[in-house]
Amino acid sequence: MPSGQQARAQAAAIRRGLEAPPGQGGGEDGPGAQPTPSDRVLALFGGHRLSPAQRRIAQYMIDHLTEAAFLSITDLAERVGVSQPSVTRFATSLGYSGFPALREALQPIALSAVAGVPDAGEEVRRNELQAAVDAEIENLEALRRLVADPGQILDIGRELAGSVPLTVLGLRISVSLAEYFAYAARRIHPDVRLVTRGGSVAYDALLQSREAGGTWVLAFAMPRHANETLAALRTARRTGLRVALITDLTLGPLVEEADVTLTAGTGSRLVFDSYAAPGVLSASVLQAMADANPERTQLRLEGYEQAAEQHSFFLDD
Repeated sequence: MPSGQQARAQAAAIRRGLEAPPGQGGGEDGPGAQPTPSDRVLALFGGHRLSPAQRRIAQYMIDHLTEAAFLSITDLAERVGVSQPSVTRFATSLGYSGFPALREALQPIALSAVAGVPDAGEEVRRNELQAAVDAEIENLEALRRLVADPGQILDIGRELAGSVPLTVLGLRISVSLAEYFAYAARRIHPDVRLVTRGGSVAYDALLQSREAGGTWVLAFAMPRHANETLAALRTARRTGLRVALITDLTLGPLVEEADVTLTAGTGSRLVFDSYAAPGVLSASVLQAMADANPERTQLRLEGYEQAAEQHSFFLDD
């Protein structure tokens, strides 16, 4: 693999939470540079969005290359702690017909490692947690560029502030962001309705919100993106609600169902994704809602503070 392609493949794999073991990988570009065995394995995984279970399989293969390349599917699944179908799905997600085909591709790489093919260069691996923080900083920098022109966020904040009731929807992994937004929005908005279950429950809530006079639903869709979320957005549109979507996506069926999409990257360096940028984006939309109706915001916040003091909600009261 030419050195430029090698670097891009390794970077793509690393962004998805995969690292070569200490003392491996990181070959230097330059005349005659050869990819290391770890580089070659990382290249197999590069360019693919992997689930948490699939990341565990990939990381095991990187860390135990000379063993994993010769294991049966049963033994590999047992060592990683996943099911055999998970191993098969992992192989097919990489474009192979099944695990045997992936193993066949790994074996010559493993043999080259056993033969002691010299690394083109070594560098000390960064602390994995620091690398995850660095990736989130990049996501926040991208968000900073987005809000350099805050017009879209201010516009959607004004629309959400005027929707009474306002529905906030988040399913599966997106529940936490939706709950945060709804909890804060209730301090400045008179009627916020939180939907965290899909299917007929979501349908009922969306229909009732529209019948009560609501005009907008704010939806959160973080990876892995749920079919239930897509169904709920389509339901919202059918009921007559407009959809604002906070997601990591810029294209796809979820974005197509939204009237407005605000995009923020998620951190994918760890086993489970992290949401620094979506969290800040959510707070920015809340700020825009507050600014859209300052008199109502002030009255509601003062009322809440009075109640908090009267009932000693907080330790510092």
